[in-house]
Amino acid sequence: MRPATGTTLWELLLTLMLAGLLAGIAAPSFREFVLDARLTADVNALFGAVQLARSESSKRGRSVVLCKTADQAVCAGRELRYDAGWMVFVNEDDSTPPSRSPNEPLLYAHRPETRGTIVSNRPYFEFRAFLRRSTNGTVTFCDVRGQAAARAVIVSYTGRPRTARAGPANRPLVCAGLP
Repeated sequence: MRPATGTTLWELLLTLMLAGLLAGIAAPSFREFVLDARLTADVNALFGAVQLARSESSKRGRSVVLCKTADQAVCAGRELRYDAGWMVFVNEDDSTPPSRSPNEPLLYAHRPETRGTIVSNRPYFEFRAFLRRSTNGTVTFCDVRGQAAARAVIVSYTGRPRTARAGPANRPLVCAGLP
């Protein structure tokens, strides 16, 4: 007669304990991975929106606006932050402050995934064609990790974007509205 094969209770408990330990070690790393992925996706989305607005302005010979919006139809004022979302549209009627009319083309809209704040020192960015200065400014992205993980998209007067992990003089970026 052959002896029974299988696992003992002791082997099963040891395996479950080891699996639990590995899951406990991996969970914080996975959380960091998810937070980094969301932040990177939103930074890249704004960076791409700036590049799109800049190129469309040159191509069309008209002002193109990137502004914060909650409904992807109307530019918001100072009461709303960029973490509500943003859009890019052609400002064909040259309204100031810019507002999108129903007949003006909506080129891009994005609703961010970052759990935190996205703030800017400008309510909107206007990209102008040919030898006219565009709006410059900084948009700072912060998630629940605060200043340690903060990133910024900085837009120059020529409309060229760049990303940064530090502010002027290599100071930490300021995360507004986070505890």
